[in-house]
Amino acid sequence: MSKTKNDPYAALRFKEFNIFLLMRFLLVFGWSMQFIVIEWQVYALTKSPLALGIIGLCEFLPAFLIAPFAGYIVDKKEKRNLFALCIALFSLISFGLFWLTSNYVETSWPTNTVLYGIYSLVFFGGVLRAFFGPTIFSLIALLVPKKIYPNAATWSSSTWKGANVFGALCGGFLIAWIGVNYTLGIIFLLVMLALLLVFQIAKKPILNKGNNESVKESLKAGLNFVFNDKVILGALTLDMIAVLFGGAVAIFAVFATDILDAGPKGFGILNAALSSGSIITMLATTYIPITKSTGKKLLVSVFGFGVFMIIFGASKLLWLSVIALFFSGVFDGISMVVRQTILQLKTPDEMRGRVGAVNSMFVGSSNELGALESGIAARLFGAPLAVILGGSITLIIVAIIGAKNQPLRDLDLTKDIEDDQDQ
Repeated sequence: MSKTKNDPYAALRFKEFNIFLLMRFLLVFGWSMQFIVIEWQVYALTKSPLALGIIGLCEFLPAFLIAPFAGYIVDKKEKRNLFALCIALFSLISFGLFWLTSNYVETSWPTNTVLYGIYSLVFFGGVLRAFFGPTIFSLIALLVPKKIYPNAATWSSSTWKGANVFGALCGGFLIAWIGVNYTLGIIFLLVMLALLLVFQIAKKPILNKGNNESVKESLKAGLNFVFNDKVILGALTLDMIAVLFGGAVAIFAVFATDILDAGPKGFGILNAALSSGSIITMLATTYIPITKSTGKKLLVSVFGFGVFMIIFGASKLLWLSVIALFFSGVFDGISMVVRQTILQLKTPDEMRGRVGAVNSMFVGSSNELGALESGIAARLFGAPLAVILGGSITLIIVAIIGAKNQPLRDLDLTKDIEDDQDQ
Protein backbone atom coordinates (compact mmCIF):
# COMPACT_ATOMS: atom_id res chain seq x y z
CA MET A 1 0.00 0.00 0.00
CA SER A 2 1.30 3.43 -0.89
CA LYS A 3 0.97 6.34 1.48
CA THR A 4 0.21 9.82 0.21
CA LYS A 5 1.32 12.91 2.09
CA ASN A 6 -1.58 14.51 3.86
CA ASP A 7 -2.95 17.54 2.02
CA PRO A 8 -4.92 19.72 4.47
CA TYR A 9 -6.52 21.61 1.55
CA ALA A 10 -7.38 18.61 -0.64
CA ALA A 11 -11.14 19.19 -0.65
CA LEU A 12 -10.71 22.93 -1.23
CA ARG A 13 -9.12 22.22 -4.62
CA PHE A 14 -12.61 21.44 -5.99
CA LYS A 15 -14.59 24.52 -7.08
CA GLU A 16 -18.04 23.11 -6.37
CA PHE A 17 -17.02 22.06 -2.88
CA ASN A 18 -15.88 25.64 -2.17
CA ILE A 19 -19.27 26.92 -3.36
CA PHE A 20 -20.94 24.35 -1.13
CA LEU A 21 -18.91 25.52 1.88
CA LEU A 22 -19.88 29.14 1.25
CA MET A 23 -23.55 28.17 0.99
CA ARG A 24 -23.35 26.09 4.14
CA PHE A 25 -21.68 28.94 6.00
CA LEU A 26 -24.40 31.39 4.97
CA LEU A 27 -27.21 29.00 5.88
CA VAL A 28 -25.80 27.93 9.24
CA PHE A 29 -24.78 31.50 10.04
CA GLY A 30 -28.36 32.61 9.37
CA TRP A 31 -29.90 29.60 11.11
CA SER A 32 -27.71 30.15 14.16
CA MET A 33 -28.67 33.82 14.37
CA GLN A 34 -32.31 32.88 13.88
CA PHE A 35 -32.11 30.38 16.74
CA ILE A 36 -30.61 33.04 19.00
CA VAL A 37 -33.29 35.56 18.07
CA ILE A 38 -36.13 33.08 18.59
CA GLU A 39 -34.81 31.92 21.96
CA TRP A 40 -34.29 35.49 23.14
CA GLN A 41 -37.68 36.71 21.90
CA VAL A 42 -39.60 33.78 23.41
CA TYR A 43 -37.90 34.18 26.78
CA ALA A 44 -38.52 37.94 26.66
CA LEU A 45 -42.22 37.26 26.00
CA THR A 46 -42.72 34.50 28.58
CA LYS A 47 -39.85 34.50 31.12
CA SER A 48 -40.32 30.73 31.13
CA PRO A 49 -37.56 28.10 30.60
CA LEU A 50 -40.31 25.65 29.66
CA ALA A 51 -41.35 27.90 26.77
CA LEU A 52 -37.80 27.58 25.46
CA GLY A 53 -38.11 23.81 25.71
CA ILE A 54 -41.34 23.88 23.70
CA ILE A 55 -39.39 25.45 20.83
CA GLY A 56 -37.26 22.31 20.78
CA LEU A 57 -40.34 20.07 20.83
CA CYS A 58 -41.90 21.95 17.90
CA GLU A 59 -38.81 21.31 15.80
CA PHE A 60 -38.12 17.80 17.09
CA LEU A 61 -41.46 16.18 16.29
CA PRO A 62 -41.56 16.78 12.51
CA ALA A 63 -37.80 16.32 12.08
CA PHE A 64 -37.84 12.94 13.85
CA LEU A 65 -41.06 11.56 12.36
CA ILE A 66 -40.39 12.63 8.77
CA ALA A 67 -36.66 11.86 8.67
CA PRO A 68 -36.93 8.20 7.48
CA PHE A 69 -39.20 9.19 4.59
CA ALA A 70 -36.98 12.19 3.82
CA GLY A 71 -33.99 9.87 3.51
CA TYR A 72 -35.90 7.67 1.07
CA ILE A 73 -36.84 10.71 -1.04
CA VAL A 74 -33.29 12.10 -0.98
CA ASP A 75 -31.86 8.81 -2.29
CA LYS A 76 -34.35 8.88 -5.17
CA LYS A 77 -34.02 12.55 -6.15
CA GLU A 78 -31.38 14.75 -7.77
CA LYS A 79 -29.47 16.39 -4.92
CA ARG A 80 -28.70 19.91 -6.25
CA ASN A 81 -32.30 20.82 -7.03
CA LEU A 82 -33.55 19.24 -3.80
CA PHE A 83 -31.05 21.36 -1.86
CA ALA A 84 -32.25 24.46 -3.72
CA LEU A 85 -35.87 23.66 -2.83
CA CYS A 86 -34.95 23.27 0.85
CA ILE A 87 -33.19 26.66 0.85
CA ALA A 88 -36.13 28.35 -0.88
CA LEU A 89 -38.55 27.01 1.73
CA PHE A 90 -36.19 28.05 4.54
CA SER A 91 -36.31 31.60 3.16
CA LEU A 92 -40.09 31.56 3.69
CA ILE A 93 -39.55 30.77 7.38
CA SER A 94 -37.06 33.61 7.75
CA PHE A 95 -39.39 36.04 6.00
CA GLY A 96 -42.32 34.82 8.11
CA LEU A 97 -40.43 35.51 11.33
CA PHE A 98 -39.44 38.96 10.03
CA TRP A 99 -43.06 39.76 9.14
CA LEU A 100 -44.36 38.41 12.46
CA THR A 101 -42.00 40.44 14.65
CA SER A 102 -42.54 43.53 12.48
CA ASN A 103 -46.29 43.41 13.07
CA TYR A 104 -45.74 42.77 16.79
CA VAL A 105 -43.65 45.95 17.04
CA GLU A 106 -45.84 48.15 14.82
CA THR A 107 -49.36 46.97 15.75
CA SER A 108 -48.81 45.56 19.25
CA TRP A 109 -50.18 42.11 18.45
CA PRO A 110 -51.09 40.01 21.51
CA THR A 111 -48.18 38.11 23.00
CA ASN A 112 -49.83 34.71 22.47
CA THR A 113 -50.37 35.46 18.77
CA VAL A 114 -46.68 36.13 18.27
CA LEU A 115 -45.68 33.16 20.43
CA TYR A 116 -47.89 30.66 18.57
CA GLY A 117 -46.78 32.12 15.25
CA ILE A 118 -43.14 31.50 16.22
CA TYR A 119 -43.95 27.95 17.29
CA SER A 120 -45.71 27.29 13.96
CA LEU A 121 -42.76 28.53 11.89
CA VAL A 122 -40.35 26.52 14.03
CA PHE A 123 -42.50 23.43 13.34
CA PHE A 124 -42.23 24.09 9.61
CA GLY A 125 -38.48 24.44 10.09
CA GLY A 126 -38.44 20.99 11.69
CA VAL A 127 -39.98 19.55 8.53
CA LEU A 128 -37.19 21.14 6.49
CA ARG A 129 -34.51 19.92 8.89
CA ALA A 130 -35.58 16.35 8.07
CA PHE A 131 -34.54 16.99 4.45
CA PHE A 132 -31.56 19.29 4.97
CA GLY A 133 -29.42 16.73 6.84
CA PRO A 134 -29.57 13.79 4.39
CA THR A 135 -29.42 16.12 1.37
CA ILE A 136 -26.20 17.77 2.56
CA PHE A 137 -24.70 14.43 3.62
CA SER A 138 -25.42 12.96 0.17
CA LEU A 139 -24.30 16.02 -1.77
CA ILE A 140 -20.85 16.20 -0.16
CA ALA A 141 -20.03 12.71 -1.47
CA LEU A 142 -20.83 13.87 -5.02
CA LEU A 143 -18.52 16.89 -4.90
CA VAL A 144 -15.17 15.24 -4.05
CA PRO A 145 -13.47 11.85 -4.64
CA LYS A 146 -13.90 9.21 -1.95
CA LYS A 147 -10.22 9.25 -0.98
CA ILE A 148 -10.59 12.78 0.41
CA TYR A 149 -13.92 12.28 2.20
CA PRO A 150 -12.22 12.69 5.61
CA ASN A 151 -10.76 16.05 4.57
CA ALA A 152 -14.11 17.15 3.10
CA ALA A 153 -15.93 16.06 6.25
CA THR A 154 -13.45 18.06 8.34
CA TRP A 155 -13.93 21.24 6.31
CA SER A 156 -17.71 20.81 6.17
CA SER A 157 -18.04 20.18 9.91
CA SER A 158 -15.66 23.02 10.75
CA THR A 159 -17.56 25.39 8.48
CA TRP A 160 -20.75 24.41 10.28
CA LYS A 161 -19.19 25.06 13.67
CA GLY A 162 -17.48 28.26 12.53
CA ALA A 163 -20.77 29.59 11.19
CA ASN A 164 -22.30 28.82 14.58
CA VAL A 165 -19.57 30.88 16.24
CA PHE A 166 -20.18 34.02 14.23
CA GLY A 167 -23.91 33.48 13.91
CA ALA A 168 -24.39 33.17 17.65
CA LEU A 169 -22.07 36.08 18.39
CA CYS A 170 -23.63 38.36 15.77
CA GLY A 171 -27.13 37.31 16.80
CA GLY A 172 -26.62 38.45 20.37
CA PHE A 173 -24.96 41.72 19.42
CA LEU A 174 -27.45 42.54 16.64
CA ILE A 175 -30.37 42.03 19.03
CA ALA A 176 -28.77 44.66 21.27
CA TRP A 177 -27.84 47.04 18.43
CA ILE A 178 -30.71 46.93 15.89
CA GLY A 179 -33.39 44.79 17.54
CA VAL A 180 -35.02 41.47 16.79
CA ASN A 181 -36.95 42.53 13.69
CA TYR A 182 -34.05 43.95 11.67
CA THR A 183 -31.83 41.03 12.66
CA LEU A 184 -34.38 38.67 11.13
CA GLY A 185 -34.38 40.81 7.97
CA ILE A 186 -30.62 40.30 7.65
CA ILE A 187 -31.09 36.55 8.07
CA PHE A 188 -33.59 36.51 5.18
CA LEU A 189 -31.07 38.24 2.91
CA LEU A 190 -28.37 35.70 3.81
CA VAL A 191 -30.66 32.80 2.91
CA MET A 192 -31.54 34.38 -0.44
CA LEU A 193 -27.82 34.74 -1.23
CA ALA A 194 -27.32 31.04 -0.50
CA LEU A 195 -30.21 30.25 -2.86
CA LEU A 196 -28.46 32.11 -5.68
CA LEU A 197 -25.19 30.27 -5.04
CA VAL A 198 -26.69 26.77 -5.15
CA PHE A 199 -27.22 27.03 -8.90
CA GLN A 200 -23.46 27.38 -9.39
CA ILE A 201 -23.29 23.64 -8.63
CA ALA A 202 -24.13 21.26 -11.48
CA LYS A 203 -26.88 18.66 -11.21
CA LYS A 204 -25.66 15.32 -9.82
CA PRO A 205 -26.43 11.71 -10.79
CA ILE A 206 -28.85 9.62 -8.75
CA LEU A 207 -26.87 6.66 -7.38
CA ASN A 208 -29.66 4.63 -5.78
CA LYS A 209 -30.15 1.54 -7.97
CA GLY A 210 -33.00 0.06 -5.90
CA ASN A 211 -35.70 1.28 -8.26
CA ASN A 212 -38.01 -1.66 -7.53
CA GLU A 213 -37.88 -1.30 -3.75
CA SER A 214 -41.06 -0.33 -1.99
CA VAL A 215 -40.93 2.55 0.47
CA LYS A 216 -41.19 0.07 3.35
CA GLU A 217 -38.34 -2.10 2.00
CA SER A 218 -36.13 0.92 1.37
CA LEU A 219 -36.67 2.36 4.84
CA LYS A 220 -36.08 -1.03 6.44
CA ALA A 221 -32.81 -1.49 4.53
CA GLY A 222 -31.52 1.88 5.73
CA LEU A 223 -32.45 1.27 9.36
CA ASN A 224 -31.04 -2.28 9.31
CA PHE A 225 -27.74 -1.03 7.92
CA VAL A 226 -27.32 1.47 10.74
CA PHE A 227 -28.51 -0.74 13.60
CA ASN A 228 -26.45 -3.75 12.46
CA ASP A 229 -23.21 -1.76 12.23
CA LYS A 230 -21.86 -1.37 15.77
CA VAL A 231 -19.39 1.33 14.76
CA ILE A 232 -21.96 3.61 13.12
CA LEU A 233 -24.59 2.90 15.78
CA GLY A 234 -22.10 3.58 18.57
CA ALA A 235 -20.91 6.84 16.99
CA LEU A 236 -24.46 8.10 16.49
CA THR A 237 -25.49 7.08 20.01
CA LEU A 238 -22.56 8.92 21.59
CA ASP A 239 -23.34 12.14 19.81
CA MET A 240 -27.07 11.81 20.50
CA ILE A 241 -26.51 11.36 24.24
CA ALA A 242 -24.05 14.26 24.38
CA VAL A 243 -26.47 16.61 22.63
CA LEU A 244 -29.59 15.31 24.38
CA PHE A 245 -28.31 15.44 27.96
CA GLY A 246 -25.03 17.36 27.83
CA GLY A 247 -26.16 20.30 25.75
CA ALA A 248 -27.58 23.45 27.33
CA VAL A 249 -27.93 25.84 24.40
CA ALA A 250 -31.69 26.13 24.79
CA ILE A 251 -31.38 27.63 28.28
CA PHE A 252 -28.43 29.95 27.67
CA ALA A 253 -30.92 32.83 27.84
CA VAL A 254 -31.66 31.79 31.43
CA PHE A 255 -27.95 31.79 32.32
CA ALA A 256 -27.29 35.12 30.58
CA THR A 257 -30.28 36.84 32.16
CA ASP A 258 -30.76 35.34 35.61
CA ILE A 259 -27.45 33.74 36.66
CA LEU A 260 -24.59 35.62 35.00
CA ASP A 261 -26.42 38.97 34.56
CA ALA A 262 -24.79 39.33 31.13
CA GLY A 263 -27.68 40.65 29.00
CA PRO A 264 -28.11 40.05 25.23
CA LYS A 265 -24.41 40.60 24.50
CA GLY A 266 -23.43 38.02 27.07
CA PHE A 267 -26.07 35.72 25.62
CA GLY A 268 -24.38 35.96 22.23
CA ILE A 269 -20.96 35.41 23.78
CA LEU A 270 -22.10 32.26 25.58
CA ASN A 271 -23.50 30.79 22.36
CA ALA A 272 -20.39 31.75 20.42
CA ALA A 273 -18.04 30.34 23.07
CA LEU A 274 -19.50 26.85 22.72
CA SER A 275 -18.70 26.80 19.01
CA SER A 276 -15.56 28.94 18.90
CA GLY A 277 -13.32 26.04 19.96
CA SER A 278 -14.15 24.49 16.59
CA ILE A 279 -11.87 27.04 14.89
CA ILE A 280 -8.89 25.39 16.61
CA THR A 281 -10.39 22.00 15.81
CA MET A 282 -10.59 22.97 12.13
CA LEU A 283 -6.94 23.93 11.97
CA ALA A 284 -5.80 20.89 13.91
CA THR A 285 -7.84 18.23 12.11
CA THR A 286 -6.97 19.44 8.61
CA TYR A 287 -3.24 19.18 9.36
CA ILE A 288 -3.43 16.24 11.78
CA PRO A 289 -5.79 13.55 10.41
CA ILE A 290 -8.12 11.96 12.93
CA THR A 291 -8.22 8.57 11.17
CA LYS A 292 -5.70 6.92 13.54
CA SER A 293 -7.25 5.46 16.74
CA THR A 294 -10.54 6.96 15.55
CA GLY A 295 -12.78 5.23 18.07
CA LYS A 296 -10.73 6.22 21.09
CA LYS A 297 -10.63 9.83 19.91
CA LEU A 298 -14.41 9.87 19.61
CA LEU A 299 -14.88 8.48 23.14
CA VAL A 300 -12.39 10.93 24.66
CA SER A 301 -13.91 13.92 22.86
CA VAL A 302 -17.47 13.20 24.04
CA PHE A 303 -16.19 12.58 27.59
CA GLY A 304 -14.31 15.90 27.55
CA PHE A 305 -17.44 17.67 26.31
CA GLY A 306 -19.40 16.32 29.29
CA VAL A 307 -16.72 17.39 31.80
CA PHE A 308 -16.66 21.01 30.65
CA MET A 309 -20.45 21.24 30.50
CA ILE A 310 -20.49 20.27 34.18
CA ILE A 311 -18.02 23.08 34.88
CA PHE A 312 -20.26 25.51 32.98
CA GLY A 313 -23.31 24.44 34.97
CA ALA A 314 -21.48 25.03 38.25
CA SER A 315 -20.01 28.41 37.24
CA LYS A 316 -21.38 31.72 38.50
CA LEU A 317 -18.74 33.81 36.70
CA LEU A 318 -19.05 34.91 33.07
CA TRP A 319 -15.35 34.44 32.25
CA LEU A 320 -15.29 30.90 33.68
CA SER A 321 -18.50 30.03 31.85
CA VAL A 322 -17.01 31.26 28.57
CA ILE A 323 -13.82 29.21 29.09
CA ALA A 324 -15.82 26.08 29.95
CA LEU A 325 -18.01 26.48 26.87
CA PHE A 326 -14.97 27.15 24.68
CA PHE A 327 -13.37 23.83 25.63
CA SER A 328 -16.73 22.09 25.33
CA GLY A 329 -16.73 23.41 21.76
CA VAL A 330 -13.22 22.05 21.14
CA PHE A 331 -14.26 18.54 22.15
CA ASP A 332 -17.62 18.82 20.41
CA GLY A 333 -15.86 19.88 17.19
CA ILE A 334 -13.55 16.86 17.32
CA SER A 335 -16.53 14.59 17.95
CA MET A 336 -18.39 16.02 14.97
CA VAL A 337 -15.46 15.63 12.57
CA VAL A 338 -14.81 12.06 13.70
CA ARG A 339 -18.47 11.08 13.40
CA GLN A 340 -18.85 12.61 9.94
CA THR A 341 -15.67 10.87 8.77
CA ILE A 342 -16.95 7.51 10.02
CA LEU A 343 -20.29 7.99 8.29
CA GLN A 344 -18.79 9.16 4.99
CA LEU A 345 -16.35 6.24 4.78
CA LYS A 346 -18.67 3.51 6.04
CA THR A 347 -21.85 4.39 4.11
CA PRO A 348 -22.54 2.95 0.62
CA ASP A 349 -23.33 5.63 -1.98
CA GLU A 350 -26.82 4.30 -2.71
CA MET A 351 -27.81 4.55 0.98
CA ARG A 352 -26.46 8.00 1.85
CA GLY A 353 -29.86 9.67 2.01
CA ARG A 354 -31.30 7.07 4.37
CA VAL A 355 -28.20 6.91 6.59
CA GLY A 356 -28.09 10.71 6.63
CA ALA A 357 -31.74 10.67 7.70
CA VAL A 358 -31.02 8.27 10.56
CA ASN A 359 -28.13 10.55 11.53
CA SER A 360 -30.59 13.45 11.60
CA MET A 361 -32.92 11.41 13.80
CA PHE A 362 -30.14 10.57 16.24
CA VAL A 363 -28.20 13.81 16.34
CA GLY A 364 -30.10 16.56 14.53
CA SER A 365 -33.40 15.85 16.26
CA SER A 366 -31.69 15.36 19.61
CA ASN A 367 -30.81 19.06 19.49
CA GLU A 368 -34.49 19.89 19.61
CA LEU A 369 -35.41 17.11 22.05
CA GLY A 370 -32.44 18.21 24.15
CA ALA A 371 -33.89 21.70 24.18
CA LEU A 372 -37.11 20.30 25.59
CA GLU A 373 -35.19 18.22 28.14
CA SER A 374 -33.16 21.28 29.16
CA GLY A 375 -36.28 23.40 29.55
CA ILE A 376 -38.10 20.82 31.68
CA ALA A 377 -35.01 20.05 33.79
CA ALA A 378 -34.35 23.77 34.33
CA ARG A 379 -37.97 24.22 35.42
CA LEU A 380 -37.75 21.29 37.87
CA PHE A 381 -34.21 21.63 39.26
CA GLY A 382 -33.00 25.07 38.19
CA ALA A 383 -30.74 25.73 35.21
CA PRO A 384 -27.34 25.08 36.90
CA LEU A 385 -28.30 21.70 38.37
CA ALA A 386 -29.99 20.69 35.12
CA VAL A 387 -26.73 21.21 33.19
CA ILE A 388 -24.63 19.44 35.83
CA LEU A 389 -26.95 16.40 35.81
CA GLY A 390 -26.93 16.31 32.00
CA GLY A 391 -23.14 16.41 31.85
CA SER A 392 -22.91 13.64 34.44
CA ILE A 393 -25.27 11.41 32.44
CA THR A 394 -23.08 12.01 29.39
CA LEU A 395 -19.98 10.78 31.24
CA ILE A 396 -21.77 7.64 32.42
CA ILE A 397 -23.02 6.76 28.92
CA VAL A 398 -19.56 7.28 27.39
CA ALA A 399 -18.07 4.91 29.96
CA ILE A 400 -20.71 2.26 29.22
CA ILE A 401 -20.35 2.47 25.43
CA GLY A 402 -16.56 2.49 25.69
CA ALA A 403 -16.66 -0.70 27.76
CA LYS A 404 -19.34 -2.55 25.78
CA ASN A 405 -18.69 -1.55 22.14
CA GLN A 406 -15.29 -3.02 21.25
CA PRO A 407 -15.58 -2.47 17.45
CA LEU A 408 -16.01 1.26 18.05
CA ARG A 409 -13.34 1.40 20.75
CA ASP A 410 -10.80 -0.32 18.47
CA LEU A 411 -11.78 1.54 15.29
CA ASP A 412 -8.88 2.82 13.19
CA LEU A 413 -9.71 4.29 9.76
CA THR A 414 -6.10 4.59 8.57
CA LYS A 415 -6.35 1.37 6.53
CA ASP A 416 -9.59 2.50 4.87
CA ILE A 417 -7.92 5.71 3.68
CA GLU A 418 -4.79 3.95 2.42
CA ASP A 419 -6.89 1.37 0.53
CA ASP A 420 -8.83 4.14 -1.19
CA GLN A 421 -5.62 5.92 -2.17
CA ASP A 422 -4.33 2.69 -3.75
CA GLN A 423 -7.42 2.33 -5.92
